[in-house]
Amino acid sequence: MKKELVIGIDAGTESVRVGIYDLYGKQVGLGITGYPTYHPEPGWAEQDPNEWWAALVDSIKKAMNQSGSTKDQIIGLSLDTTCATIVPCKNDGTPLRRALLWMDIRSHEEAQFISSTGDDALKYNGYGNVSPEWMVCKALWLKRNEPQNYESADKILDFSDWYTYRLTGRCTGSVSTTTYRWHYNQEEGGIPKYFYEAIGIGDIFEKLPKDICKLGEHIGGLTQEIADELGLNEGTPVAQGGVDALNGIIGLGVTQPGKIALVTGSSHNVYGLTTKPIHAKEILGSFPDAVIPGLRLVEAGQSSSGSTIKWFRTNFCKDLEAIANVKNVSVYDLLNREAAIIPPGSEGLIVLDYWQGNRSPHVDPNVRGLISGLSLKHGRAHIYRAVLEAVAYGTDYNIRNFRNNGIDTSEVYAAGGATNSKLFLQIHADVSNIVINVPEDNQVACLGSAILASVAGRAYKNIEEAVANMVRFKKERIEPNKENHEKYQLYAEQYRKAYPQFHNWMWENTRINQSESINIQNEILV
Repeated sequence: MKKELVIGIDAGTESVRVGIYDLYGKQVGLGITGYPTYHPEPGWAEQDPNEWWAALVDSIKKAMNQSGSTKDQIIGLSLDTTCATIVPCKNDGTPLRRALLWMDIRSHEEAQFISSTGDDALKYNGYGNVSPEWMVCKALWLKRNEPQNYESADKILDFSDWYTYRLTGRCTGSVSTTTYRWHYNQEEGGIPKYFYEAIGIGDIFEKLPKDICKLGEHIGGLTQEIADELGLNEGTPVAQGGVDALNGIIGLGVTQPGKIALVTGSSHNVYGLTTKPIHAKEILGSFPDAVIPGLRLVEAGQSSSGSTIKWFRTNFCKDLEAIANVKNVSVYDLLNREAAIIPPGSEGLIVLDYWQGNRSPHVDPNVRGLISGLSLKHGRAHIYRAVLEAVAYGTDYNIRNFRNNGIDTSEVYAAGGATNSKLFLQIHADVSNIVINVPEDNQVACLGSAILASVAGRAYKNIEEAVANMVRFKKERIEPNKENHEKYQLYAEQYRKAYPQFHNWMWENTRINQSESINIQNEILV
């Protein structure tokens, strides 16, 4: 009897990861292919969908080759991608321009306008500011600034919907992406048309997917052409996928209230599930049915965490590369060793992790990163540790807001890049005085997508049953150090105080930088 397998696709900010799993959650093959991000202006971020597709094809073939499996063993596939990554395209899926990546915050003026409306749909934004990361802001920017592309677009799709459209030929929207970043609420009739019309994109409805499907729903099979390109069978079931972080929640086994998920990567996201609607300042949501039918998702997050750490490694650690190669370790291993001997608080350094603005709790795209407290005593290891601590302070700030709104946060289930560093996890545990659980398979988004594929492939009747059979955790948990927790409290408080004191100055500095950038571009054109 053949061994049945499923494919989980995770298209993140930097690469496409394709995992092949058996029905007990064991990964038997993994393929990874990267793609570039383009930053034509400060705060802008774009990717080429054609490069997404080439990376997907390559990663599936790599994973199939590594697993030694055959296409006849694959009973289903599903996927996740970055969310509010917008693709204006023709009816055949041909992109009209590079996609606006989730972290693109060029639509800050549109976000301010939308926030000023005070519409009830803003309850999902904590009755506060809408982030320019969200779909409506990007769509309005396209209409205002690139009217030809907006009007010529037959479809405006999120990244995951563009992928499934290419795979199956069926244009669907995910309840995950639409609820999470499009202000969609199926309990209240779907997309709030009155809201879209009020902000000036009432003509977008004909460009959006008509069918909104739940996670794991069988939406179609691979077309013959695509199956041949991927090396799979025509008709292989494709399950509705969605947001990378939300599929990661499933891969972490967080499918019921009482557990908190920390999904890390280029950004940090904290999630919880609740049975009751919660709409509170400084918390995003609650989003009905975004993960599990009948449950509501609450979220808080940081726009740049792993991306800031990568920025530090790329720009200030060239000398460590040769040492890392000789010792057969990563540059991050060397940095962690250096930082581990620095005491909690980095001897007085406070960093604000706002390299791409602040997502929550402040929802402010116009602030930028800040390092305070530098003296001649401080070196690279101090700054690196202070960056790690800044991310942990930001996460702790968001966890505090969860607690203040009655969301239990006694334990965290963490995954992603941060879990590769025991130091980074320990700092999180110490700052928040919280236990952290780590899964055996750190590719939780891939696993979450594979779980959805197993439901569409009829191996399991629902997501919860699949999770019970496919998700496992390491026995060793990260326990907080009480002494370090006490030391961190003053520094975490200073971090929380910094935004009210410095945001006006940072806004002014950001405006100056934007003006200078425009002047430089004009000089180049001349």
